[in-house]
Amino acid sequence: MRTDTRLSRMLHVLVHMHLLGGRETSETIALMLNTNPVVVRRTMACLKSHGIVQSEGGKGGGWVLAKTANQVTLLDVQSALSSESIFSIGLSSDHPECPVEAAVNSVVGEALRQSQARFMENLQGVTLADLAASFNPAMHKPGPG
Repeated sequence: MRTDTRLSRMLHVLVHMHLLGGRETSETIALMLNTNPVVVRRTMACLKSHGIVQSEGGKGGGWVLAKTANQVTLLDVQSALSSESIFSIGLSSDHPECPVEAAVNSVVGEALRQSQARFMENLQGVTLADLAASFNPAMHKPGPG
């Protein structure tokens, strides 16, 4: 099963942008993430539409944080990237009249709701600045990755 790594990859990029304090081009970000600049632009457009980043065109342009790192929570980033469930686990609807299926869906559905709520609560409590402060800055070397 393929996993969705957009949240961790975009947090990686946004923390680097915060620490470097400047503009990053789609090409530079693509090198950091080992991907294509078109993929970067598409993903950054999601963040832009939620006011997390902005783009500046022309020579010396690129992507910049639209807010301070203290104003952006990890939940803001997750919400910008996806409005879907964070889980790939789904409930069965093959036999809606079956009481066993209903019982299974009730228990599993509640567990999924509680887990997602807890995950979102955790993300809401952490900002990009918190994330940036959570490691030894001496270990940060400017450049890709």
